[in-house]
Amino acid sequence: MVVISAATCLLVVLIAGALLIRSLPLLRTQSLGELLTSSTWQPSHGAFGFAPFIAGSIAVTAVAMIVAVAPAIFTGIYLSEYTVARTRTRLKPLLDLMVGIPSVVYGLWGILFVVPLVRDHVGPWIDGTLGQVSPLFRQTNPSGYGLLSAGLVLGIMVFPLIVAVTEEVLRSVPHEMREAVLCLGATRWETTLCVVRRRGMAGILAAVVLGFSRAFGETLAVMMLIGNSVQVPRSLFDSAYSLPALIANNYGEMMSLPNYESALMAAALLLLAVVLLFNVAARLVVNRLTVRS
Repeated sequence: MVVISAATCLLVVLIAGALLIRSLPLLRTQSLGELLTSSTWQPSHGAFGFAPFIAGSIAVTAVAMIVAVAPAIFTGIYLSEYTVARTRTRLKPLLDLMVGIPSVVYGLWGILFVVPLVRDHVGPWIDGTLGQVSPLFRQTNPSGYGLLSAGLVLGIMVFPLIVAVTEEVLRSVPHEMREAVLCLGATRWETTLCVVRRRGMAGILAAVVLGFSRAFGETLAVMMLIGNSVQVPRSLFDSAYSLPALIANNYGEMMSLPNYESALMAAALLLLAVVLLFNVAARLVVNRLTVRS
């Protein structure tokens, strides 16, 4: 176990080190603060601002998590606490199938179904209601490609992962604890809310973190649906650009430009750092919740 852990840590360090070395030419010419806060992306002029890509990644991941987290947790609770074994046996293979569908298939489905739905129906309705209250909900982009379409598909992609982990965590809670609370007169929902949820909170948080990491690092489906416009999005319907899409779209192109490859390596390093920091922070919270429970 120690050897496996050490090997895993070493692999992560080697990946981060390689990316850092390839990023140094850019970091010598531009400060990290300038890279993170600048909104100007003009490689031909030596301007490499990551702010639009960071904002795009955060925004599309936020939409996906809003779409997926609550339904996934309640579905996991339903599978763990309210279904019989036969129903659970039938539903779990469907979740496994959803996890295994290639992201390009999700992307194509999004182009064929989600984009027209958002463009012709969801967008006009939201624009005519919530759009009158806040610019966040105005349909600024009539094409249908943008944050909402990408976030909806991304939420569907991470949904089965969060469900599967949540269900396994809740089923690991000792059955005797449920029986003890039920014998005191509590309903099944009260038992789930007060006992099962409390004991499984750390695992549920871990499921959400896994979903976040999956969503933040997703490349192909997001690249096909988000619109790939270098701008800081200000509406759910704006086109945007994510960090993974930036790397996938541009690596191998215009490599003769000074520091262009270095900028893409810096983007990859930033992506790795965000996912690692979020996972480490979540691990600390999970440990704290586990001790409390």
